[in-house]
Amino acid sequence: MRAILHVDMDAFYASVEQRDNPSLRGKPVIVGGHAQRGVVVAASYEVRPFGVRSAMPMARAMKQAPHAIVVKPRFSAYAEASEHVFAIFERYTPLIEPLSLDEAFLDVTASVGLFGAAADIAKRIRKEIAHELNLPASAGIATAKFVAKIASDLAKPNGQREVRPEETVAFLAGLPVSRLWGVGPKTEEAMKRAGLVTIGDVAARDVDWLEERFGAASAKHLWELSHGIDARDVVPDRAAKSVGAEDTFDEDLTGLEALKPHVHAQALRVARRLRRATLKGRVVQLKLKFADFTLITRRVTLREATDDGQVIYRAALELLERAHEGKALRLTGVSVQLDEDEPQLGLFPAAAPKSSKLNEAMDRIAARFGSKAITMADIAGAEASDDDQHRSEKPVDKPKR
Repeated sequence: MRAILHVDMDAFYASVEQRDNPSLRGKPVIVGGHAQRGVVVAASYEVRPFGVRSAMPMARAMKQAPHAIVVKPRFSAYAEASEHVFAIFERYTPLIEPLSLDEAFLDVTASVGLFGAAADIAKRIRKEIAHELNLPASAGIATAKFVAKIASDLAKPNGQREVRPEETVAFLAGLPVSRLWGVGPKTEEAMKRAGLVTIGDVAARDVDWLEERFGAASAKHLWELSHGIDARDVVPDRAAKSVGAEDTFDEDLTGLEALKPHVHAQALRVARRLRRATLKGRVVQLKLKFADFTLITRRVTLREATDDGQVIYRAALELLERAHEGKALRLTGVSVQLDEDEPQLGLFPAAAPKSSKLNEAMDRIAARFGSKAITMADIAGAEASDDDQHRSEKPVDKPKR
């Protein structure tokens, strides 16, 4: 029987701001950007009763909560806290699938014999996060990822909920069909027209009935989820096909000089994750989203696989120079496709590149003193001027950390 945790930080960005500035504690806090064009990056629990939610336009949020305190995002502070949170996860299992900076799935099936029941592991993780970072986290415990995610959502804020196998169908039954993964507004409306309002309504139907109305593939998917069946594994970086990092900017950025520090920082984040997972890749991909929301990707294949941030950055920069054409950008992302085949070994072992010792030293410093303890000059300069004005769009990346 699998033991899956979904651990999610509560109002992560807002909680970090309230932790670092005690005057904000207990206050309605919105982490966001420009009042007219920006969006809400995070909303504290004190401001949520006024209808303010993440991804809401800032203009609308301020109308609904004019008394709220607006704080510009500090991405570097959130990345620092995230690194510490994931280091705590790694004390209990190597099977960690990051979904974003502030949430992840953990497969603790093999950890139960060492650390106790899955619910006890979740409690220990949350306790260590609270003690070491002074931040709240919630957790869901189940045998399937889908159920664990819903359980953690319902446990918020600062709680945890376990759904045992025999409780799964009853636990899901009363929830709206919109909770089913893959059910968007249009599908939800179609399901309601068919008389399916709750997940229990879906579970009560047979696959043939669902197939007639929603097609074979969707019918099987919906029926299985309604019964808590989700066979997907927790996929750590080591089993992923690529590792990436991307950021969306509150203000569109134009020109190479403005963009280069962000692409550089993303390349270094990707490289650090590659080294932690002892992985390398040859294909570097650059992702660009323009001000008009046009999205393009460009890629290049290196001669040799790498986990070096400078090599990845140089490849991404060449792609950026050819692709951006001076247009304003709202997002950049860097990823590396992982090598699936082991390279053929030579007769004589190749000497490690000179950069490997430097990378090892930087990794040790970051692990001990935090990711901001040492960095590149161009990135440090960008943080001093405008790094506070961008936010992470995803989870890092998929997976993201």
